[in-house]
Parts: sequence; C-alpha cells; structure tokens
Amino acid sequence: MYAADLPLIGAAAERAREAARVLRTLPTDTKDAALAAMAEALLERADEVLAANAADVEAAAADGTPESLLDRLRLDRTRLAGAADGLRQLIALPDPVGDVVRGSTLPNGLQLRQVRVPLGVVGIVYEARPNVTVDAAGLCLKSGNAALLRGSASAHRTNTALVAVLTEAAEKAGLPAGSIALLPADRASVGELLGARGLVDVVIPRGGASLIQRVVREATVPVIETGVGNCHVYVDASADAATAEAVVLNSKTHRVSVCNSAETLLVHRDVPFLPRLLSALTDAGVTLHGDEMALAAHDGVLPATDEDWATEYLSLDMAVRVVDDLPQALDHIDRWGSGHSEAIVADSATAIAAFTAGVDAAAVLVNASTRFTDGAEFGFGAEIGISTQKLHARGPLGLPELTSTTYVVTGSGHIR
Repeated sequence: MYAADLPLIGAAAERAREAARVLRTLPTDTKDAALAAMAEALLERADEVLAANAADVEAAAADGTPESLLDRLRLDRTRLAGAADGLRQLIALPDPVGDVVRGSTLPNGLQLRQVRVPLGVVGIVYEARPNVTVDAAGLCLKSGNAALLRGSASAHRTNTALVAVLTEAAEKAGLPAGSIALLPADRASVGELLGARGLVDVVIPRGGASLIQRVVREATVPVIETGVGNCHVYVDASADAATAEAVVLNSKTHRVSVCNSAETLLVHRDVPFLPRLLSALTDAGVTLHGDEMALAAHDGVLPATDEDWATEYLSLDMAVRVVDDLPQALDHIDRWGSGHSEAIVADSATAIAAFTAGVDAAAVLVNASTRFTDGAEFGFGAEIGISTQKLHARGPLGLPELTSTTYVVTGSGHIR
C-alpha cells in the first residue's frame, strides 16, 4: 500500500513510518525526557484541553448520549492529572527495547539472542475515551513506536487539543515529527487505516463489540484484538459473606462504564447470605435480572433472559444466577463470557484451584474485584487496552506487549 492510495491518512502514515525508523534507535533517556515534557504540558495547558472537552460533552449530551458514555467522554482536572501521572509512571518503568528475551551459544559456536524491538507504526482505533489518547501516545513512544490515533467523532475536539499539546512537547524534547498523529474522525479513515498494510504494522481496536468486529473483519493490517467485558463474579459456598459483599459491590458499582466492571453474579446454591448480598446491590442502586432462585431470594429482582447473560450492560444493571456447583458456574462463563476478567470469592483452596485452572480468561481474580484488571493497577503505568485474544499478547497491553522480537545471530565467519 502506498500513501498516495490513502487520501485521508496517507501523509500521516508516511510521516509515522519515517518517525518509527528514528524512534526505534532513540535512547531511553530521550524518550523519558519527552514523556516528562508531555506530562508537564498536559497540566500547564489543562484549561484549553478541558474547554475542548466541555464542548464535546455538551454536544454529546445534546445528541442524547447515555450518561455511562458521557462518563467515558468527560475529563476533569483530576482525570487529566491522572493521565499526566500515567506518563510519569512510564518513565519509571524499564524500557523493553533491547531486552534479551533469551540467548544461547549453539553447538557450532554461533551466539543467538532474541531481542525485543518496536512493532513500528501502531494504529489505535478507539471510542469516546480521551484518556486513551494520552495512554496510547505514551506507551507507543516509550516502546519506540509511532502512534496513529483514530478517536471517535464525539471526542474529536478533546483529542485534537490533547494531540496538539503532546506533539508540541514531544518534538521540543527531541522526538521526530510524525511520532504521534490524530487521524480524521470519520468512518472512511478507519477503512484506510485497516487497509494500510505496508505503512502500518499493527492496528489495535479499543471500544464496543461493533467497532472490534469491524476491525477484525475488515483489516488487512495485523490486529491485536481487545475485547468487550462480559465479566462474572462467582461466589462459592465457602465464601466469607463480608468479603463477597465487598468484592461484588466494587466489581459492579465502582465504575459501571468500563470493560472490567462485572455484569453477572453467579452464586452457589448453598450460599446462605444470598438475600443480604442482593439487598446490598439493590441498596447501591443496581437493577438485578435473575433466574428463578434469585427471584425467590429477593423481591427486587427482575426475570432474566438469555439476553441478560450475554449483555455487557455498562450500567447499574447486573444479571444474577444461582448455580448448583462450581462446574456449572464454569459452564455458564464458558458459554456467555467474553474472555476478559473472571473472579471467584472463596475460602476453599480446592475451589480456588479448580476455578483458576478451569476458567478461560485474560485475567482471573481470586477474592479481588474485577476492577483490578487494568494496566495502571498491574503496575504497567497505563494500557492501550485489554487483549482477550491468545496470540501475541493477552491481558493489559503495556510496554512489552507493544514490542516484537528480532533474532540476532553472531558468528566469526560461520558458513553453513
């Protein structure tokens, strides 16, 4: 693919390709200085970013955007400071570029090293989460990659302001022009990005099911698939009541609009505190959709259908099913889960071992909230998304996950 064939993104992709050749060779100190400058610039120019964001939020609200999506779109000084702090955390993390994954001396005397190298040009397609603009730019730069950012139309004012701040700071700190670029926020630009094989090395979608499915279906560029979060919490018969209540409430209510929020509660039929647990959820404002046993346990539960088991609500709604045993819970998760995050609350070591071995997910949490599946919480500084696929990378995509490897083979005149 040639830049001339891509009228919307070709020039940006070509500049990114040129920048990537420089970025892969930059020392860590230069990249870290750029990250520090970017973090400082975000705080210094907060007023213009927040003004752009306020205009985006106002326009989205006028279009009838649900509050859960407005929450994803909205920035304030605290969230902007958090984004800046994420960039600073990246400075403290090891630079993966140049790391030796493994090495050996072969019987013929050749020295073999597998070394981490940048992916090159990374395209990120994402929805109304302007914090992703900062996270993605920072992660790509620290790992030696150029970033082509295609955010949603609803956040375009905010993203334009953010990228202007970040690129100016990065270039003043010594990074090449074209290292970060914001693509047009229309459907056609996505199509061009997905077909830019030869200019773009990988595309990462981050958003709802329809966005991810389009990227996976249409891309000729390699894709790292991030997934929706139909996450479950299973409360075992051995669970402590207070622990179960704390974990379930936090998993569901801490922030409902994100992919690691729990959507379904599975409870062993021998759990004696089910009514109390359901009351705690309804008292917190959660609308429950349950099976017959859940309906019998609490009069505030609505009847559930298969659609409820399949739904990523992203709202104060939760499906509830009472299961006969742990294998039935695993069967339910296998059928309806999205492979994102699954949690168990239990005191039984046997139950915990069976759950962690039997569930197929990017993250498995034991007596802990699903909300911990997050790059920052894992100590990665930030993340581009949560990969739910099994090739190349799985779970939060941090710095090492944004690299590939090269085999360096060193001889002394060896011939075969």
